[in-house]
Amino acid sequence: MIVNNVSNHTMKKLPTTVVVLGAVSFFNDIASDMILPLLPIFLTATLGAGPAVLGLIEGVAEATASLLKLWAGRLGDAGVGHKRLALTGYSISNIVRPLVGFAGNWPTVLALRFADRIGKGIRTAPRDALLAAAVDASERGRAFGFHRSMDHAGAMVGPLIASALLALGMGMQDVFLASVVPGALAVLLLAFGVPRDSVAALPAIATPPLPPLRWSALDIRLRGLVLASGGLALAAVPEVMLILWLSQSGVSVVWIPLVWALAHGIRALVALPAGRLSDRFGRLPVVLTGWLSRAVLLGCIPWFTDLTAVIILFLIYAAVTASTEGAERALIGDVADPAAKGAAFGIYHMTVGLLALPGAIWFGVVWEMLGKETAFLLSAGLTLVMTVWLWHSARQAQKPPTTSAKG
Repeated sequence: MIVNNVSNHTMKKLPTTVVVLGAVSFFNDIASDMILPLLPIFLTATLGAGPAVLGLIEGVAEATASLLKLWAGRLGDAGVGHKRLALTGYSISNIVRPLVGFAGNWPTVLALRFADRIGKGIRTAPRDALLAAAVDASERGRAFGFHRSMDHAGAMVGPLIASALLALGMGMQDVFLASVVPGALAVLLLAFGVPRDSVAALPAIATPPLPPLRWSALDIRLRGLVLASGGLALAAVPEVMLILWLSQSGVSVVWIPLVWALAHGIRALVALPAGRLSDRFGRLPVVLTGWLSRAVLLGCIPWFTDLTAVIILFLIYAAVTASTEGAERALIGDVADPAAKGAAFGIYHMTVGLLALPGAIWFGVVWEMLGKETAFLLSAGLTLVMTVWLWHSARQAQKPPTTSAKG
């Protein structure tokens, strides 16, 4: 009887909005990851780009979305509607992304990735605000963990489809064009699947303007997480560089989509239970443990050259990065002003995206000039610094305000 009660509580049904948004991310990531694992090979082997160009493209792609994420989050809070903005963003990305199949040079790929990330910038904060508002705080880690699991499940299926199409004789560019199918499913599911009552409609009368967004007015825990997450983005290894590392370590182009799919399968398995752990034991312990583990793994990567060891390290790294995703987003939902959750997620994603640009560029340049070993070790050191910073800022937030004693 006790087991049954625990099971019933554990398997409590998630709200429709959470389930539908998870399915939307599932199909969107199928479309995206039919392209992403092949893109570094397409750029280097077909279009003649080098590691520095890869870093530039991915850095620009992520930074492009940054300011839009804050703007979109604020716009959703002001009454435009988070669903409306999310639908616009998903539509833009899934229109322009398959056009990579027509690219004949790397600047064209850069332009298309730029446009794709505009869509991401418009949709991300409003979507996260919808998720945060759909559940109570006690279930928020589980909800974001479920969403991240669905996201990674799609990122697992996408490369498998790409690999199957390649095995059937389809070229890389044709695979890119075929990604339009799951992308269209994602847009349609969002358009017709999210209940109307979960969407803020445009008000009949003029809505008062939102108060100015001041950094000093934000919760100190939110400020600490935003700054630390931004630093982590500066230190992070871009995904295209991880794929290049696999390729240079001896993983053939045919197997890269399969290894990529396996990594996202592991992420899908890890994200939901990790999110639930943050509901039970606290957000911060889950985040700090994951970030510290990431630093250790990055420090180990340069010393392993055996193909099997490389693949195992890659898969463990995938699990570690997924273990903190739900907790980070749930923590923002916990401490944000209920009337400005979109803006809070916008600030978080904006900071991470802006610092991803110099992070991707420095990593690519260091790799090209000093070797990948130096690049990975520097990334490990910076990640460790950001872990300590987050721990320190959390301790400062817990200290009661000091008052001067009078005689």
